[in-house]
Amino acid sequence: MKTTLSFLLLAACLPGCMHTTPEWDRQFGNATRANLAVQVLDPSAAANRQSATGVDGRAAKGAYERYQKSFAQPESAPAPLVIRSQ
Repeated sequence: MKTTLSFLLLAACLPGCMHTTPEWDRQFGNATRANLAVQVLDPSAAANRQSATGVDGRAAKGAYERYQKSFAQPESAPAPLVIRSQ
């Protein structure tokens, strides 16, 4: 009886020692690849040699220069709030 109970206890504990690493390794990176695939708007865009339409060169250059200048001057700190009690 004691041997049978020991055997049943051992059999019940063995699934806890099972390795799941091969299953995890097989799926490693799937979520990252799926997220990247969803973010790609046009996979064949690299093969398209035509220029983009919608913004002329002068407007694009002006926008780029304003963008660059926005980092040259740091934002001024707001005036401190002073509350005086009488």
